[in-house]
Amino acid sequence: MTSFDFWNIVRSIPKSIRFNFHYFPFKTALKMPVVVSHRTYLRELHGKVTIPEDAETGSIRIGFGDVGHYDRKRSWTIWQVSGEVDFKGRASIGHGSKISVRGRLELGDKFNITAESTIVCAKEIRFGNDCLVSWDVLVMDTDEHPIYTKEGERINEDRPIVVGDHVWIGCKCMLLKGAELPDHTILAAGTALRSAFRGEEQIIGGNPPSILKRDVSWESGVRS
Repeated sequence: MTSFDFWNIVRSIPKSIRFNFHYFPFKTALKMPVVVSHRTYLRELHGKVTIPEDAETGSIRIGFGDVGHYDRKRSWTIWQVSGEVDFKGRASIGHGSKISVRGRLELGDKFNITAESTIVCAKEIRFGNDCLVSWDVLVMDTDEHPIYTKEGERINEDRPIVVGDHVWIGCKCMLLKGAELPDHTILAAGTALRSAFRGEEQIIGGNPPSILKRDVSWESGVRS
């Protein structure tokens, strides 16, 4: 551990205490299952956060990481939650990422955002286990502003986003309302997805998206 990492952990103590004792029962909070970087802006600390009963100290990390082409010393993470966030296991939300939830967000075991990505959840977003989200990714299940016809009918209702197990989402992708990614899938960099795909072990990419290659696999340890 470098001196920078050491002091980063030390300076995370006040916000980690605030987060854990706000969301969890006393005995759970004492274990400090969630560690929150001092460079995390706890803009809205409401709603509900659930974690596994056997979660250990530091199982969930918010605002840490080290993506070399971003300045992590000046990169701020934002937590804005009035809805529900359900952590199914270990998770890492990298520095500079923004989590805004007024609906329900579910994150599977070994969920990982490398850095500088945004999740906006107004209705429901679900990630399976072992998902990797690269940098500059936007996941948003809402248009934020309603659009109406002349007759007053709304035509852009919020719709859930569903991501399966062992999915790698490349940098600068957008997952918009109605997007669905099956298990064992790679979403190529720069893809904007707003529809459902089926099948497994494939690369999806392009605009509009299509299946670029089948019968592929990827390893979580590979740089995103």
